[in-house]
Amino acid sequence: MRRVSSTSLPSPQAQQRRGFWLRTLHSWHWISSAMCLVGMLLFAITGLTLNHAARIEASPQTRSATAQLPAPLLRALGTHEEGDAPLPVVVRDWLDARFDIAIGQRQAEWSASELYLSMPTPGADAWLSIDRESGSVEFERTDRGWVSYFNDLHKGRNAGPAWSWFLDVFAVACLVFCITGLCLLQMHARQRRSTWPYVGLGLVVPLILALIFIH
Repeated sequence: MRRVSSTSLPSPQAQQRRGFWLRTLHSWHWISSAMCLVGMLLFAITGLTLNHAARIEASPQTRSATAQLPAPLLRALGTHEEGDAPLPVVVRDWLDARFDIAIGQRQAEWSASELYLSMPTPGADAWLSIDRESGSVEFERTDRGWVSYFNDLHKGRNAGPAWSWFLDVFAVACLVFCITGLCLLQMHARQRRSTWPYVGLGLVVPLILALIFIH
């Protein structure tokens, strides 16, 4: 029978350190994976839809409407010079109710004869214009469907600052998930000889594709 030398066994202190780091890494790994689960599923699915966007048929729906701005509200526009500025509150509230929209603090483009407001959102584009002389209002909204909505969320397009912050937090959580996973791979690599070949494969395959097939 082969005897194992006591010098080849890790010391109790080393085993305690290893146990501590294993528990800590496992905790961070599963917490970050739980936080990222829904987001990663969403980004994986929309990655496929974006990659095959030309094959996914969309049926944009356009809604147009016109209205006449009441005289008191037309006077509320005042004599604002050319430039970008939000709408007066009373005008904004009337437009929100009339067209069932939410203008908020969007900046409108003011000129001597017209006021133009662009209102893009994920999966949709909308605009509104007001003739500053006659008070004639034109509104148009084009909805491109749910697939386009989630694709725009994937890209952070026209989604606002709150979604932008979410993307930053989500990215940090994904980094924690990947880094703790890498550390766990390193700690278990001795018992799993295929660990580093698989890790290397994940690096080499996209590198080769980028060098050979992307021009």
